Parts: sequence; structure tokens; C-alpha cells
Amino acid sequence: MQVSDGKAAEPTPMRRSRADQARRVADLLRHQVHAGAFDDGVPSEQQLATEFEASRNTVREALALLKDEGLIDRLPKVGTRVATRKYDHGLDALLGLQETFKGHGTVRNEVRAAMHVTAPAAVARRLQLAPGERVVYLERLRYLADLPLSLDLTYLAPDIGTEILGHDLAHTDIFVLLEQISGHSLGHAELALEAVPADPHTASTLDIPGGAPLLMLERLTHLDDGRPVDLEDIRLRGDRITMRGNLTRSTPEWKVR
Repeated sequence: MQVSDGKAAEPTPMRRSRADQARRVADLLRHQVHAGAFDDGVPSEQQLATEFEASRNTVREALALLKDEGLIDRLPKVGTRVATRKYDHGLDALLGLQETFKGHGTVRNEVRAAMHVTAPAAVARRLQLAPGERVVYLERLRYLADLPLSLDLTYLAPDIGTEILGHDLAHTDIFVLLEQISGHSLGHAELALEAVPADPHTASTLDIPGGAPLLMLERLTHLDDGRPVDLEDIRLRGDRITMRGNLTRSTPEWKVR
């Protein structure tokens, strides 16, 4: 905005409600919780109020938001402490769950289904198969130690999938088996990530309330020769997983000209 002397006008300060300010403070605190900044305890309301230049009532509302999310506990005479930490799931590399959480504990799979099925038309198209062709279908409930993390529904190309059925699916990542059996490395994957509420069956399976937020990951994985071999719908517990990645911006058009 310009004024008569050619100088830009000073922006008018925006009046923000306490709820808006509490949300902003909660967002900043949430990142610190995930980064492990408060493993020895969350600072007092007064300390946080000073840090964020906010009122204690605003800080109190922000902490209440994080408590409702299950991230912190607030106990009389004890103070505020982190209740649980989320696990980081990277989006920069094509890794199986065991590879992703290496060092955090043992990943095991409860195999709920492992069988040949006629490929639904949408699956056949994605895997570049003929209509009506048979594929291998897997359904696995995946745990990190004793915590259920995800429910994975997987469709595999029939030749590789048939051999995978003969392996230890309870303790081995599908990605490892795909490479061993095909003799190819995995090449790339197309993925889509969205938030969905947990349906009653998934909620019961993952031990979360009905309607709780899930991260829904659809991933189509190709071998290094370009062949699509693995189509997955993965429902991840939103209260236990954080998706992280590094993004690089390409050279903008105005610099190319």
C-alpha cells in the first residue's frame, strides 16, 4: 500500500483472539515436543508466557490443546510433562517400516490375510495387468514393539507376489522380499497422503477411538526397470507418526529468463 509521500504505509496491527494466539503457541510447542526439547519437563506457564510474549491464560489454553491431543500430561504438584513422542516417518527415501524405524524397536507384522484374489479393475490398471488377472493380496497389522502403528492393505504383481507368500511375512518387510525375489532394486514410488477419520473397524484394529485422525498413504512402488509391482493403502496412526521430508526448490522462472 502506498501513501502520498511514496512510502509504504505501516501495516495495521491485527487484533487476534486468545484462541488464535493459543493455537499459534500450541503449534510452536508441538514442534518442540516432537524434537525432544521437553524430555526433562515442560517449562512453567510463566516461563512460556515470557518466551512467547503471551498471557498465562493463552499459554494455559495452548497446553490444554496439546493435552487433548495426548502429547502432554498435566498433573497436580508434578507439573507438565511429555506423555508420548511421535515417530518420524521420512518421505525422502523409499524404505520399509523396519528400515524406517530401525533403532526404535522391533517391527513385527500380524498377517491378517495372505491370498490370491481377482484384481479389482482399479488395481489392475495401476499394476498394468489385464482385466480379471489374479494378484496377491496382503493385509497386515504392523506393530512397533507392542504398539499398533499401521494397517497395511497390499496388492502385489502375481509372479512376485506368489513367491512372497512362501516367506516369513511376520518379520520381513515386503520391500526386502520384492528386491530379493525380482533381482531388481526398487526404483521409485508414486504416493498420495491425506488425513481421514478412523472407521469403526480400523479404530478397533489400531486400538484408537472411532473417528480419530489417521494418515492415509497410498503408494505405488516400481522396480528400477519401471515396472509397477506393489500397490498399498496404509492407514497410519496420526497420534504416533509424523511425516517429514526435505524439499528443494527448482530454479524459478524469473531467474532463467
